[in-house]
Amino acid sequence: MTQTEVQLDPQGRLVIPAQLRRSLGFESGDSLIARMEDGRLILEKAGTIKQRLKHRFAHLPSTTSLAEELIADRREEAKRETGE
Repeated sequence: MTQTEVQLDPQGRLVIPAQLRRSLGFESGDSLIARMEDGRLILEKAGTIKQRLKHRFAHLPSTTSLAEELIADRREEAKRETGE
């Protein structure tokens, strides 16, 4: 099953049918992240998102700090804006 109709209750809640939950590997107690993308509601397990991000940045050396690079970039940008 890849498509099914669900109804919102008066409080805005919806139930994900059991077969769809099983297919997606959703289990009771899972933390899901909801986001809107191109007018669609996307639900993903928090763990799935973490794994995708780890994979995306796996090629970076462990000595690289993206936070420090971002801070340095922002400081340089601020200097340019103030003319220093």
